[in-house]
Amino acid sequence: MTIVLNVISLLGGLAMFLYGMRLMGTNLKEGSSGTLKVVMEKVTNNPIKAFFLGMAVTAIIQSSTATIVITSGLVAAGIISLDQSLGIIIGANVGTTVTGQIIRLLDVNAEAGSFLQFFQPSTLAPLALTIGMLLIMGFKFKKSDSLGSIAIGFGILFSGLLNMTSAVSSFTSSGIIDRLFSNLGDNPFLGYFAGAGIAFVLQSSSASVGILQAFSMAGDIPFRTVYVIIVGIYLGDCVTTAIVCWIGAKPDAKRVGMVNILYNLFKSVLVIVVVEIIHRFGFLDALWIRPMRSGGIANINTVFNLSAAVLLLPSVKLYKKLSYLIVRDEPRKADPYASQIDALNPIFFSTPALALRSCYDVLSIMFELSYEGINKAFSLITNYDEKTYEQILENEEHVDHLTDCVDNYLVQLSPHINEEHFIRILTQYHKLTSEFEHLGDAAVYIAEAARKKYEEKVEFTETALKELALTRLLLNNILEYAKTAFEKRDEDSAYHIEPLEEVMNDMIHTLHDNHLARLREGTCSIRAGILLMEILTNLERISDTCSNIGVATIVRVHPETTDIAHTYISSLHQGKDSAFNREYEKARELYFTQLTKQQPEND
Repeated sequence: MTIVLNVISLLGGLAMFLYGMRLMGTNLKEGSSGTLKVVMEKVTNNPIKAFFLGMAVTAIIQSSTATIVITSGLVAAGIISLDQSLGIIIGANVGTTVTGQIIRLLDVNAEAGSFLQFFQPSTLAPLALTIGMLLIMGFKFKKSDSLGSIAIGFGILFSGLLNMTSAVSSFTSSGIIDRLFSNLGDNPFLGYFAGAGIAFVLQSSSASVGILQAFSMAGDIPFRTVYVIIVGIYLGDCVTTAIVCWIGAKPDAKRVGMVNILYNLFKSVLVIVVVEIIHRFGFLDALWIRPMRSGGIANINTVFNLSAAVLLLPSVKLYKKLSYLIVRDEPRKADPYASQIDALNPIFFSTPALALRSCYDVLSIMFELSYEGINKAFSLITNYDEKTYEQILENEEHVDHLTDCVDNYLVQLSPHINEEHFIRILTQYHKLTSEFEHLGDAAVYIAEAARKKYEEKVEFTETALKELALTRLLLNNILEYAKTAFEKRDEDSAYHIEPLEEVMNDMIHTLHDNHLARLREGTCSIRAGILLMEILTNLERISDTCSNIGVATIVRVHPETTDIAHTYISSLHQGKDSAFNREYEKARELYFTQLTKQQPEND
């Protein structure tokens, strides 16, 4: 019965350890992901710089798997090349040893009253948990919840380690631990595959080494056993990473995972061969059967990884060549926006800043295509060209496809986002996806009206054409402000949209009245009037859509005002904003003065 209870306690400690590591790593990753992409984009083809970047990023986010998976996604998106990723992969394998160096605090042995007692896990665990709860419950600054979760994760990690150590120590008197690890040392292949299996199941080399460190506190695990288990851990972890990189990925993204496997295979062989040669010459006799403690295991792991990186980094191009032999390029249909669509990769779900940046890139393309379509549609009114019409339809097909891609991606991304900042961006992008699609639809409707005008040989009066040209100037002004508001999250540009949108509404109503006057005078045909009204209706829709884009930008800049989307427009229309009133009057005078000058001309 006692053994069963101890096993339950051991598994509970393991669960706490793994959860604490994940909680800490996830929040470290979310907290740093805003700058992660910017930093990784600056990687050059110098493998040394890439190596240090990979090492630093992994040390920060506490996961080599996450670093390599993110790198795979960046390669798939075309943000960095496969060449640039090679050094990052090797650096990530070294950076992951930092976790082991943290866990070595299990070795701290301080006398009562010594300052070192603060660094013992039995002190650090409750201290970190207390700090975490104070940050979450007592403070409300921007990163308080994230920092609190990191501290709690740290505390849970060490609580789990202490629980595991306590449970394992109960097996010490029976000699189970000593016999188990002695057998693994007697049979290196068994030890190697045991390490690989544990790392594969746990999907973390850091966690696997941490468990080995916990077991070392309760039993005599000699160096000869430790080193083969650690070597096995390298391969088991990289296979898991490669699987994640492989699923649904493009060839270059798969090659990132394959390079990681190849490097770890070379590293494993190198460590085994070098250690065995040194042992054969008798230089490791004193160390071979010496029991290893937590600190010793951490040092062995660091020395192995760092030494292998120094020796194997010069041969990094070889891994690239081998990855091309193993992972072949696949034929694909030409798509001008394939790289941007590929960047909508589930790999980025764990780093929302990168995922949302990919969405932004696609949305920017959608806006550009719609804007281009609107300008081309206008040109068809006076100079119809079938090729231009086909280009507008092609643009709209691209916009529809991109809309489906980014919309589906946002839906899948939503459950993975916890930070309020990222939630606001995701909400804005959801709205803008449909707004940009509406712009593309309006371009097609204007183009269709222009085509009917051409096919039916309908003529607009000279005055009507001049009125449309003036309206186009106003619309381009509105579109430019909408573009700047979205691309730069520019609040000033967003505020400029609504006064001009109001002027556009006034202009449309006036042009409608002018058309009716021409009908009464008999200078304009009914069919011409119908087509003109179709065009004017879509111009109004475009300006309304731009207004929505502006409001979405303002809401994102001012999240503290949750009802701003409902109150902003109504307050402006009620004349409560003097700045709006001034800009509206100025713009109205400018455009209506020009419009009045055109009125004496008869159609």
